[in-house]
Amino acid sequence: MLQYPQEEPDFGVALSTSLVLFGFDGSDLQVLLAKSKRAPYEGALFLPSRYIAADDDLMLSARKMFKQLFGYEDPAMIEQLQAFGKVFRHPGGRVINVAHYALVRKSDFQASNWDENDMQWIPFSEVPDLAFDHNEIVQYAKERLKRRVKRRPVGFGLLPDKFTLGQLQNLYEIALGKTFDKRNFRKKLFKTTLLIDLDQKADGRAAGQHKGSQLFSFNKEKYQKMKIQGYDFVF
Repeated sequence: MLQYPQEEPDFGVALSTSLVLFGFDGSDLQVLLAKSKRAPYEGALFLPSRYIAADDDLMLSARKMFKQLFGYEDPAMIEQLQAFGKVFRHPGGRVINVAHYALVRKSDFQASNWDENDMQWIPFSEVPDLAFDHNEIVQYAKERLKRRVKRRPVGFGLLPDKFTLGQLQNLYEIALGKTFDKRNFRKKLFKTTLLIDLDQKADGRAAGQHKGSQLFSFNKEKYQKMKIQGYDFVF
């Protein structure tokens, strides 16, 4: 039978949460990072993070931070990753980080709601050495994104309301780290019946949209159903 130890243990452990936020600007997938103003990582980039009080709910804390950054809450957008708890991951003491991630539209970002640190978007494939163990967290989130992209139509949440097939393919290629044959990619997409042809052409002013390319939106009803059920989107 399990028993408590005779001596009272030292509960000198803090909790924090970080958000890995992937955004798409129409041509490139990016990660939102903050610049530290505190030693020993002054000037280094790190994930948007906050400490969690003893009576704080983990997901509510992540949602609160998300709202500070984007001005609204959408619980369905945020997904918990895992706890990162290496003993010496934080120079200030034992801090266990329960990280989360979300797919967002960059246009929703409200930098003024994060006054303490400078915020910047860094390309998905160019994330530098980060403070703490945040590179490990970002890599874990990237692997989670790969799995989600293959099983759920999550990519549509990153796209503008009207997008081209080139934008969609570019997004999937960056997320999965591979290139696809254009014909096979589009054939696979049309089989999902997710796409709605808007019978409109891009004017070339939006990032990542070539002038004259066909514009599409997605079938919201089909999209919501496939988000729940999942599907095999393997190329």
